[in-house]
Amino acid sequence: MKILLIKDVKSLGKAGEVKEVKDGYANNFLIAKGFAKAATTEVLRRYESQKQKEAEDERYEIESLKTLSNTLKGVRVKIAKQVGSNNALFGSVTKDDVANALKEQKNIEIDKKLIELPQTKTIGIYDVNLKLKFGVTAKFEIEVVGE
Repeated sequence: MKILLIKDVKSLGKAGEVKEVKDGYANNFLIAKGFAKAATTEVLRRYESQKQKEAEDERYEIESLKTLSNTLKGVRVKIAKQVGSNNALFGSVTKDDVANALKEQKNIEIDKKLIELPQTKTIGIYDVNLKLKFGVTAKFEIEVVGE
């Protein structure tokens, strides 16, 4: 019996592969446990269309991330912090500070988990990297100023 694997099955194959297995193994184990579906033409057609839709969605998301990356080029965000002697900050600039400043000043919402922030202990200009999905990265600057 031909089956389409829905999930990875050890010693049989990975999800998306079409395999030929014995009827009892297919019906009693793989299909019953939700690891596979019978590989009818309709199931295969539906699976292929789903894969194409997922690939199209991924391409769209990559394009939108690249647009965001291009938007952030040359952007500089000011962050005001309390300063002590020698232009040293009380505390440091956090990812929350950067995300909030981007939202308030440039109206760009970024998840703080994506921000790679250098150590900021003094006032000055720092480069900040964003690690977005699919290997897309973005770079912008923050300017730390005293209050």
